[in-house]
Amino acid sequence: MTKEQVITSLQDLPETFEPEQLIERLISLQKMEEGLEQVKQGEVVTVEEAKQRLAKWLI
Repeated sequence: MTKEQVITSLQDLPETFEPEQLIERLISLQKMEEGLEQVKQGEVVTVEEAKQRLAKWLI
């Protein structure tokens, strides 16, 4: 995460806000970045693989 991303997230908030709102935005941004990095690294599963994994949990 960059300072610029943090500043942009902060600027997108209303003039008054709860600190938790900023924290939630930053956590969401970090999770999206991690997901995109996983895609770049090829750490993904197909829809069929996902269904198979979920089936094990739902049975």
